[in-house]
Amino acid sequence: MHEPVPATGRQFEITSGAARAVVTEVGAALRVFEVDGVPYAESFDADRLPPGGAGGVLVPWPNRVAGGRWLFDGEPQQLALTEPARQNAIHGLLRHTAWTLVEHAESTVVLHAMVPAQPGWPVPLLTSIGYALDEDGLTVTHTVENLGARAVPFGVGVHPYPRAGNAETDDCTLRLAAATVLPVDADRLLPVRPPRGLQGDEVDFRTGRRLAGVLLDTAFGGATPAPGDDLVRHSLTDPNGRGVQLWADPVFKWVQVYTAGEFPGRGRAIALEPMTCPPDALNSGVDLLVLQPGEDWIGHWGLKPF
Repeated sequence: MHEPVPATGRQFEITSGAARAVVTEVGAALRVFEVDGVPYAESFDADRLPPGGAGGVLVPWPNRVAGGRWLFDGEPQQLALTEPARQNAIHGLLRHTAWTLVEHAESTVVLHAMVPAQPGWPVPLLTSIGYALDEDGLTVTHTVENLGARAVPFGVGVHPYPRAGNAETDDCTLRLAAATVLPVDADRLLPVRPPRGLQGDEVDFRTGRRLAGVLLDTAFGGATPAPGDDLVRHSLTDPNGRGVQLWADPVFKWVQVYTAGEFPGRGRAIALEPMTCPPDALNSGVDLLVLQPGEDWIGHWGLKPF
């Protein structure tokens, strides 16, 4: 008899001083991030599928593709409808893939996975993700390489649920470095109009807003660094001024914010999903990245307790 394998595969733990993180083999997801035993990302049991997409790596596109249909060089493509209730393809092709371990040291772990050519995705890609801990927190590095013979558009996103230590989500304040919001329809959460400026307390989080009563499954755009900075910075802060910052390279111009009503063992939780492009970008073309044959791309984001 072999030992049972958890639903998320092998677990790769890394540590640095008082900081600890655990990354899963299946999906290369961040399952634990804590400092001095205080959690700064929502966790989940290794033997269950990540609730609400927690920690997922969203490649080669984040968020939704309407009907799973898009055009590549004029050729119709049909992706599997992985969000059947809304008839969409969602969050890329690698969330349920067993990634290959490339490197595992005390404070770093690197995994990679191939996106093979398949129905709905005609060009093979090789992608990797590296997690590294140091005194500033957690740094995550993504790479994507075009293994095919044709240029290909793509996007990258990730699905962490940051938390401000042990504070209740509703008691925390969310601040977003975003200047626009993307209107979507209520049924399928697909774009219905171009992004618009922030108007009204219901969508403007630039100066911070307490999360009690806030319900979101919303894409915010125009995420840019503050003057004099070179990184985009979003934050979640508890009533005592402590919390966690989610920072990202400027290429992550978008952030999807999702308030989960019932995260297992937690109650209310919030996902802050840095994305290089908005929902349905394979159809709109907005902020899509393009890789030429043999070319690669690299991007970074991270979590920093404060």
